[in-house]
Formats: sequence, C-alpha cells, structure tokens
Amino acid sequence: MNISSAILYIAPERLEEACVALLQMPGVEIHARSPEGKVVVTLEDDDTNSAADSYVALHGVAGVVSVAMVYQYSDDESKDTEEVEA
Repeated sequence: MNISSAILYIAPERLEEACVALLQMPGVEIHARSPEGKVVVTLEDDDTNSAADSYVALHGVAGVVSVAMVYQYSDDESKDTEEVEA
C-alpha cells in the first residue's frame, strides 16, 4: 500500500474541469482547493510503481501546471508480522 499527498497548481480558468478529471482517477481524493488554483490531493495505490504512474497521470490532467509531492508512506501489507510477548 502506498499513500501520498501532493499540492497541485491548476490554471484558475481550468480549475473546475481539472478537479472533475482528478476525481475520476482511481485512488485520488481532493481535500482542499482555492480559487487561485491550489489543490491538495491524496493518492492511494497498491504499490510504489503504480504511485509513480499516478503522479505522471496528474501531470497529464488538462490545466495542471505543477505537482509537488508533500508526503509519502509505503507499507508492505503482505509482510508477515509476528506478535511478541513481553
């Protein structure tokens, strides 16, 4: 599992159109946006390779001028965990 967040700058005249496109992307959620075109999103993917693909896809959304990753967390869900008694 990979969870990351990013700040996107979108041309203000294309903000509505770009947000609609972003919400159609799997694993993308919009958490905040300003009329000036700053948008905060999170992305959730199954692995880091698809996360990289998602960032490339964000750059391809019409109106997106820049994408800056702010935070990333990865966890190998398939890893076996073992309980330890104290």
